[in-house]
Amino acid sequence: MNNINWNEEVAKRKDELIKETQRFLEIESVLSEKEGKQTAPFGEGIEQSLQFLLHKGKSDGFVVKNVDHYAGHIEYGDGNELVGVLCHVDVVPAGDGWTSPPFSAEIRDGKIYARGAMDDKGPTMAAYYALKIVKELGLPLSKRVRIIIGTDEESEWRCVDHYFKKEEMPTIGFAPDADFPIIYAEKGIGDIEFKYELIETKEENETIKLQEFASGQRLNMVPDYAKAILQSKSHTNSIVEAFEKYVKKHSLIGKVEVEERKVEFEIKGVSAHAMEPNNGVNAGHHLTSFLTMLNLDSNGEAFLGFIENNLSHDSRGGKLNISYTDDITGDLTVNTGLIHYQASQGGKIGVNIRFPVTCKVEDVEQQLTKVALHNQFVLSKYNVSPPHHVAKDHPLIQTLQKVYEEQTGEEAKLLSIGGGTYARSLEAGVAFGPLFPGREDVAHQKDEYIYIEDLLKATAIYAQAIYELAK
Repeated sequence: MNNINWNEEVAKRKDELIKETQRFLEIESVLSEKEGKQTAPFGEGIEQSLQFLLHKGKSDGFVVKNVDHYAGHIEYGDGNELVGVLCHVDVVPAGDGWTSPPFSAEIRDGKIYARGAMDDKGPTMAAYYALKIVKELGLPLSKRVRIIIGTDEESEWRCVDHYFKKEEMPTIGFAPDADFPIIYAEKGIGDIEFKYELIETKEENETIKLQEFASGQRLNMVPDYAKAILQSKSHTNSIVEAFEKYVKKHSLIGKVEVEERKVEFEIKGVSAHAMEPNNGVNAGHHLTSFLTMLNLDSNGEAFLGFIENNLSHDSRGGKLNISYTDDITGDLTVNTGLIHYQASQGGKIGVNIRFPVTCKVEDVEQQLTKVALHNQFVLSKYNVSPPHHVAKDHPLIQTLQKVYEEQTGEEAKLLSIGGGTYARSLEAGVAFGPLFPGREDVAHQKDEYIYIEDLLKATAIYAQAIYELAK
């Protein structure tokens, strides 16, 4: 069985794989808890995507299971041991500025453009067709292989938490949700929230009152849009002039409108994954930096001043005094993903922190608590998924290195990342593709795409990997 030409097997199914990947990407599987119900806890689009895969698996003769609509799996093979391939069908919000509609799955220049093309619906289809090839070739396996399908990876991982309460844990496995060759170490991921309670003040004369501020949709995305509304008794012309000067100086796209005493601002930034905030332009930070130049009311000044002094334009935690780095996973990173403020209610700031493998997360929590209290804030949330690390000499890594080198002719170097994949759900799990070395990382960005060539190549690699791990 060592003479299988995996690339030829994928080529036989090329047209079907591309067509089905497009169909899958056309489903708008973005979290929508407002429409959530028992049969679709994270929204109809995500449930539709889950059902798409489960129905496809059943039609192709696999064993399938829907685990309370939180997750599902597609299984093939026999044996006591279980190999897991951990995928997810949910995607981050599309954002603005796409060349073609984000869920049209349009093909241009050899690429499929869609939200989720790279993260993680394209790779999920590659993994599915890889398992299908192994099944259709009738290859003998000594282990079961299970594609585990998550539905809440881009937010709180409630899907896999629920799934593994009811289903067995694979012995080994991989997640097709990052970079090739092999990611053996992942940073810890913290979702942190600072809360601001309004301070009672006397009516302030000749000040500008911050009525609203909103920026961001997800903690794991750099916000590409921010909006604020001020109430000003005077000086609106000077405020408008100052704003226009600011956006020009920083090469930003901005908009300002004045209606009687109300001044409304908008700034556009550049979205990026929170694992490296410097790849984006944080619209919330820029709007904060501008507004703190004005003579704001006490509450508005305190709220935005906290952001400006502790978070703005600092992705390494220097202002918070939590900077840290190690040789395995690099720098600690900080992303201000959410900012919300209402003059009648107060405000909250959502931050995503990526912790190096050797960083003590409890020390960071202690420092953030201190910073919050010093600025009349409260550290209202500190949820951390610990770092994940598999030893370099583990059989899983050695097998995947062999497969990658045979398929590509290139060295299978071991990598570490600031992102978090489902691989960390397993004791022995790594992230394995689909982004090949030298390719631009477009996950979570506008005009996200996957090269068709890479989709096919990844499918061949996954097929051989599944066979080698389970034979």
